Amino acid sequence: MPAAESVRLGRKRAVPACPNPLFLKWLTELRDEAKEKGLKTQYTYQKAIGSLNKYPLPLQNAKEAKILQNFGDGICKILDEKLQRYLRENGPDAPTRSLPEGAPPPGGQDNNRLAPSRKNAAGDQEGEGGGRRKKRDYVPQKRSGGYAVLLTLYRQMQVPGSKGYMFKMELQAEAQLLCDKSFSVPDLGSKYTAWSSVSTLIRKNFVIKTHNPARYSLTEDGLALAERLESVEHDPKDVPRGDGGEATGEEWLDEEEEEEQRAPGLVDLTASDDDEEEEKEEDGIQPACATQQRSDAGGTRLLGKVQNPQAASKKPNEGCLPPGSYEIILCVDFIETTGGSNHRKQELVKELQRNGVNFDVRKLNVGDFLWVAREKVAPVPGQLRAPPARELVLDYIIERKRMDDLCGSIIDGRFREQKFRMKRCGLRRPCYLVEECGSAASHLSLPETTLQQAIVNTQVVDGFFVKRVQDVRESAAYLTVMTRYLIRLYQDRALICRSRELEGDGGGGEEERGTPSCSLISFAEFNYGAIKNKCQTVREVFARQLMQVSGLSGDKAAAILEQYSTPHSLLTAYERCASDAQKEKLLSSVRYGKLKRNLGPALSRTIYQLYCTKGALS
Repeated sequence: MPAAESVRLGRKRAVPACPNPLFLKWLTELRDEAKEKGLKTQYTYQKAIGSLNKYPLPLQNAKEAKILQNFGDGICKILDEKLQRYLRENGPDAPTRSLPEGAPPPGGQDNNRLAPSRKNAAGDQEGEGGGRRKKRDYVPQKRSGGYAVLLTLYRQMQVPGSKGYMFKMELQAEAQLLCDKSFSVPDLGSKYTAWSSVSTLIRKNFVIKTHNPARYSLTEDGLALAERLESVEHDPKDVPRGDGGEATGEEWLDEEEEEEQRAPGLVDLTASDDDEEEEKEEDGIQPACATQQRSDAGGTRLLGKVQNPQAASKKPNEGCLPPGSYEIILCVDFIETTGGSNHRKQELVKELQRNGVNFDVRKLNVGDFLWVAREKVAPVPGQLRAPPARELVLDYIIERKRMDDLCGSIIDGRFREQKFRMKRCGLRRPCYLVEECGSAASHLSLPETTLQQAIVNTQVVDGFFVKRVQDVRESAAYLTVMTRYLIRLYQDRALICRSRELEGDGGGGEEERGTPSCSLISFAEFNYGAIKNKCQTVREVFARQLMQVSGLSGDKAAAILEQYSTPHSLLTAYERCASDAQKEKLLSSVRYGKLKRNLGPALSRTIYQLYCTKGALS
């Protein structure tokens, strides 16, 4: 008696038959054909198959399928042609709700998954007898975004004295030399850049992201994978292999991400004719073989892909703006042109236009006026808009104050906070432009002597350059002269983009008089770093708390933070003191400012009472 076969217990649910088997059969053939050719339209056909399997009613023709999801004009047109050919060959009365003999049953498992490609056919045959194949390990494709990020982090860890992590901007700059795809500009027809692969690395636990600003470092799994990639870089014969013993060598992406990365020559079959016409009007018609290029400072590059990877790896200063490749633009905060006294603010704009100043109105998170070096970018044939130009911020920023505004900002405390933020913005030449220094101050709520003393303190104590003018016309004249001076000053200089993440808020050493700095930060990084209500660290919140104490300036708060960076460290120091008198004098010997004066016992006692008194302060 033959051995009894294993019986699977449980009730098996019957799979409902698809009422449109011909359409399902043709869509499956189209999907398999696209898969064999390596076309990404296979995912579009697969979605259409899923929608058709869920539809319970018979369709008389393909046009009726347009009500289904993922069925566009392209798919319906193909199915209608196949239906007409089928009726011509088999007669007008041929059955459309049954399949020819030998065809797989509709709605089966074969129609709900993608057909295997040729290169995996052998592996699938081997796995048929042994059950389900084991999923292969993730190995990024050579010179892809994930490959470049892993290798860059690994090589940075091998440097003696390495900090063990990298910030986003330095990681992108270093990894770009190892990647064929741009980390900042997406490919045509896609919204993804090479940086998009970092989310995949984080999700697969190869890279960990911490702190704010973000710091990226390798995990143990990422370190092991990066070591394998590094060994392949030196010995190409040693190809990383998955668990199945076969060379992977490709970067596995999610199905949705694959569809977004569709090549420019492929047609989206789910789009209607109206959508295609609108796209042609906006973007222009581009053939599949056309190559979009843009002029870059380091040479000619493809949008998203480097034309010559070896040449790109040899470019030393990809973030450099050579002389003549940029123009100096005055940036005006939009608050200076709208709201309040509209006539007075429009007068400033008219004066700048009358003087022929090239300016741009935009939102500035700190300051009212600054200057940027904007890259000159030529428009690309076939594109509606020119590529985005790089912008580097010059080391000059101006805060404009009328006397009434100065009075109000002193009363509500904004004046001290603005000076603190101007010092921390990363630009080395902050300036205050004070208007109406004459009789206008006599009608304000503060005495004129108080306002004059505040202006002098800003110049002498805080180290700001202060320019006094009488009215809006003189302000516009000063901005015009400054713009022309900076154009002449930077006309023969090459500019290099630097990152504030690597050097902190100081922005580098002191510059010589008359010699401009050619190492500048980008406008995007500057404006983001100057956001007033962005996420703050404990150290920054602690500094703000200290500066609320009367008589405690920014320099004094910075001196305290050098010794006690958090409230916890300060409270721990108080606990180590033997008596209350010692606690009150703990901060009295802290030196601050350029003259290194002592903080004094009065402020030290006030801070002790603020943080150590239980209950309400008397």
